[in-house]
Amino acid sequence: MGLVTGESLIGANLYKDMLGEVKGVVKKQQTQFEVQLGEARKIAIKSMKEKAEKMGANAIIGTRVEYNNLGGSVGNTIMVTVTGTAVELTNTEMH
Repeated sequence: MGLVTGESLIGANLYKDMLGEVKGVVKKQQTQFEVQLGEARKIAIKSMKEKAEKMGANAIIGTRVEYNNLGGSVGNTIMVTVTGTAVELTNTEMH
């Protein structure tokens, strides 16, 4: 089938505000920053899956997740990018 990608952004103010929270957080607690990164990752994966389905794929292999700081004049923006290869598996390949 081919290469598929999905992207999502975390805005500047959110990233800047959450960075301050990280310093005083107990290790077992999930910070707001981690929650937002998780949500951004889910959005990017959903986008990638939708693109794969449009190509006729029923699976994605070799998935890679990347986080990039895009910078900015007000603060930072984080872009989450997921990349994989869309494939069509047959019933015999799925067992």
